[in-house]
Amino acid sequence: MMGETGTPSAPQAKAQAGQGPAGQGPAHRGPAGRTPPGDRPPVRPPAAPDSRGAPLPPTLRRNAPLVPTDSAASRALAAVIAILTFLAALCAGAAEIVASSAVQWQGTVAQEVTIQVRPSPGRDIDADVARAEGLAKATPGIAGVRVFSKAEAERLLEPWLGSGLDLSDLPVPRLVTLKLAETAPDLKPLRASLTEALPGVASLDDHALWLRRLSTAANTFVGVGIGIVVLVLVATGLAVVFATRGAMAGNREVVEVLHFVGANDDFIARAFQRRFFGLGLRGGIIGSGAAIAAFALAGLVARNWRSGPAGEEIEALFGSFHIGWRGYAAVLLIGAIASVVTGIVSRLTVRRFLS
Repeated sequence: MMGETGTPSAPQAKAQAGQGPAGQGPAHRGPAGRTPPGDRPPVRPPAAPDSRGAPLPPTLRRNAPLVPTDSAASRALAAVIAILTFLAALCAGAAEIVASSAVQWQGTVAQEVTIQVRPSPGRDIDADVARAEGLAKATPGIAGVRVFSKAEAERLLEPWLGSGLDLSDLPVPRLVTLKLAETAPDLKPLRASLTEALPGVASLDDHALWLRRLSTAANTFVGVGIGIVVLVLVATGLAVVFATRGAMAGNREVVEVLHFVGANDDFIARAFQRRFFGLGLRGGIIGSGAAIAAFALAGLVARNWRSGPAGEEIEALFGSFHIGWRGYAAVLLIGAIASVVTGIVSRLTVRRFLS
């Protein structure tokens, strides 16, 4: 319908705007064939679709790491490695303390030998002790001779028998201690002289049996400490295996995409190895540092206790709780081994998972 002025009405104008001449489809939209601004749809930023048209997960976006660098599982694994490293370092440090104390005990005991003179009916024990002392002083290589009196010999029995007892009726042997020179002398001539001069009365004890037992006990303790360290490292490896398999299962889509674009198994294994080596290095540093701090604190406490009787006994048995440079090196080495084990085990686990 035409208006009174001959112009088309509004509905007719809209209908004609969508048709070309003689029904030839849509008409031209503006000078350049563009849709007027009022008729354009709202512009939305395009999402990064995957093959199914859905947005990519965070792990597949650009610049995202292959293995998550900061997650609850990663922090938990680092804490486990730190705790296990701390326990292994404590065992290694304790073994070093026992080994160094045993060497000190052996060196002290090996510098002395003892002549034991037993009372015998019809013999003067004081004369026998003087005779043994003279033979010891005449032996080359003896730096000093000390004779224990009867009261001192009885006092040595107080830890087993108690104090306040009358031991005058007991045949308590007398002791003569000999301090050896720096170069250990040959004690066979002195033993032969004592057997000849005081047969069945005097005997020479070079503490060889006690030294062998002490060495055996110390070596056993060190072996147990090494075994515990190995078990802790094995436990660390098992924890890394489970953590690596969990990470592989959680990043299965990432691995599939990497295989699709041509990445080989070595590339994926190296990525996981670098990540878990970093976690192991972090845990090893924390555990080793805590162990070193614990030994330093124990040494400080031992020095404060040294003034009392209990502190003297503890120092006599275990030393000053100073592990020395070998102990500190062992603690740091355990931390390094833990990180290396973490990296190697993660790589082997990934290769086995992908094969």
